Amino acid sequence: MPRKKNEKRRAPVPKAHGVIIGAGSVVEQPIVSTLQKNYMPYAVSVIISRAIPQIDGFKPSHRKLLYTMYKMGLLTGARTKSANIVGQTMRLNPHGDAAIYDTLVRLSRGNESLLHPYVDSKGNFGKAYSRDMAYAASRYTEAKLDPICSELFRDIDKNTVDFVDNYDGTMQEPTLLPATFPSVLVNANTGIAVGMASSVCSFNLREVCETAAARIMHPKHDLLKTLQAPDFPGGGQILYDEEQMRKIYRTGRGSIRVRSRYAYDAAENCIDITQIPPTTTVEAIVEKVIELVKQGRAKEVADIRDETGLAGLKITIDLKRGADPHKLMAKLFRLTPLEDSFSCNFNILVNGVPRLMGVGEILDEWTKFRIDCVRRRTEFDLQKKMDKLHLLKGLEAILLDIDKAVAIIRKTDEESEVVPNLMKGFGIDEIQAEYVAEIKLRHLNREYILNRTQETSKLQGEIAELNAVLDDPKKIKQIIVNELKTVTKTYGQPRHSILLYHDDLAEKEEELDEIPDYPVHLFFTKDGYFKKITPQSLRMSGEQKVKEGDSVTCHIEATNRSELLFFTDKCQVYKATASDFGDTKASVLGEYIPAQLQMDEGENVLFMAVTKDYSGFLLFCFENGKVAKVDLSAYQTKTKRRKLVNAYSDKSPLAALLILPEDTDVLFTSTQERKLLVNTGEIPAKATRSTQGVQVMTLRKHALLKSVKVYEEGDVQRPSRYRKKLPAIGALPDAREMQGEQLKLTE
Repeated sequence: MPRKKNEKRRAPVPKAHGVIIGAGSVVEQPIVSTLQKNYMPYAVSVIISRAIPQIDGFKPSHRKLLYTMYKMGLLTGARTKSANIVGQTMRLNPHGDAAIYDTLVRLSRGNESLLHPYVDSKGNFGKAYSRDMAYAASRYTEAKLDPICSELFRDIDKNTVDFVDNYDGTMQEPTLLPATFPSVLVNANTGIAVGMASSVCSFNLREVCETAAARIMHPKHDLLKTLQAPDFPGGGQILYDEEQMRKIYRTGRGSIRVRSRYAYDAAENCIDITQIPPTTTVEAIVEKVIELVKQGRAKEVADIRDETGLAGLKITIDLKRGADPHKLMAKLFRLTPLEDSFSCNFNILVNGVPRLMGVGEILDEWTKFRIDCVRRRTEFDLQKKMDKLHLLKGLEAILLDIDKAVAIIRKTDEESEVVPNLMKGFGIDEIQAEYVAEIKLRHLNREYILNRTQETSKLQGEIAELNAVLDDPKKIKQIIVNELKTVTKTYGQPRHSILLYHDDLAEKEEELDEIPDYPVHLFFTKDGYFKKITPQSLRMSGEQKVKEGDSVTCHIEATNRSELLFFTDKCQVYKATASDFGDTKASVLGEYIPAQLQMDEGENVLFMAVTKDYSGFLLFCFENGKVAKVDLSAYQTKTKRRKLVNAYSDKSPLAALLILPEDTDVLFTSTQERKLLVNTGEIPAKATRSTQGVQVMTLRKHALLKSVKVYEEGDVQRPSRYRKKLPAIGALPDAREMQGEQLKLTE
């Protein structure tokens, strides 16, 4: 085909005998430079521009939306269609209307995601506590800014924060909002970036403002005196643990147990659940209870239904006759998301750098930010008043001889000479002369000029006050404290979440009383399948059914109240109780533990430990010959934590793991068939779970620790030959023990 007019000629592809040169060839690139060039900019963008909130409490998507609504006049005006807001916001946020509307929904009062919503909404905005209750399209809903947003934008036009160009340079937007209260702690904020995440829980506005004010005036203020615990929009009951709360306030990490609130209706013999933890949904709870009923683990439940409506959240559980509602709820708290944990990870951007901070540090950083806002606002007001005073000084000069000013203007031939002639005639500068020249003819009377110049003394006093504020940091702090008190008085509200103070051990014993205790046989296979079988069922059963290639590695006689610890290849341990699993038969495969305990992807179970009182110890034997002796009590927790990280050291692969009730003889064998007989009493116990342990078996080049077992009479013919002073290399079996075995070469 002929080339069209003005069409550019493409550069010819280099060929040799019809073959494209370089096609299919691999160009080597250093992985480090490739990551720096291609991946790092993306990672930084996600961290800074998307997922992590800044010290004003907002991500860029939140800030762009709220600022757009502010510029649209929606702080005081009537509601407008959400579609209109979304369209206007795209001038600042070019990531698509769906993402913008999702942000608007979460900030709305109707969605109930926030303790203090920033958007006053009308229409169906869905519910945060429901997975299936979808929000209506943006063309059907309306919104405006909630009154509390006046505190977010207060004095934003007085140079309190920096402004930058939007993505196409057609308008400007603020880099932060000059919030007069620590909004970063008042409303929950979560986000997952690249290599890091943020999860900030919400706190009561009144308590946050009181704490911020107290910390400003007294830096060593005890946070727990005024900020007891988080406060969630959905309410619920926080199981208060002061030690854990102090850790969260100090480090910014930790978890908070939240329990649903319920009421028993004796007339209808049903339980009404009206508040649930913020980490779950109504549908997830209903599905889990139904699953327990099908498994026969919640026989007291006759029916469960979701009765959520205009009155709010409500899950109703009908009980069978004679069922104890409080015992049933204790069981459901343990087995369902009716009780869940909120994981805290206070990762916040400060000056463009992500920082993991405790509550005290966050308040300190917010105070620094707010001090800067107040200082910039004061400097702005000071400059405005000084400019006005400067103009009034010019008026004072005119007051001395108004007729002279009129005469100068009348005798001036050209308009451009009016200002220079006034400057010469009265000794004033150009700005003052311009101001005088623009005065209307009707204002050239003594009364008007006297009224204007009377402001001079008032302005001088105000300027002196503003200068005093700038010169004294204590006065700036006092201004911030006064603003916090105003916010508390105007927008403060009672706590939504109540605190439960309890004795964890007493609670645990009470729950154990509800669990039936009877003998069981526990089976665990190499591939991670678990079975709990009663002795009666086991006697009537045949061979244990397992998958092809799988085998039973552990068979323990225990009871239904025994606690199970599953150690994995990622140095983690998952905890459960035998009662968490239903009784089964030998003819089934059993429960797949990685799925049942929601383990990480690709994580495999290496060992199952069973205990009732956490007595005894664990012996971690590593391939490098080191052994860590850790008391089993190190894995006991007061709370119902299901997962413990750093369960053992990751410095060397695990060769064997033994659970021992007391010290005994243990036989070590290396890959070179050397054996070492050790009494575990010679190995010092360590308090830390992730300890590397001590060197027990010294290994030669290329050798590894192969196996470890509890010594039994007859395992070796001369036990004394294998007992050495630790650490030791061990001994090779003598000829009598090697009789009948093929000889192996060793280094």
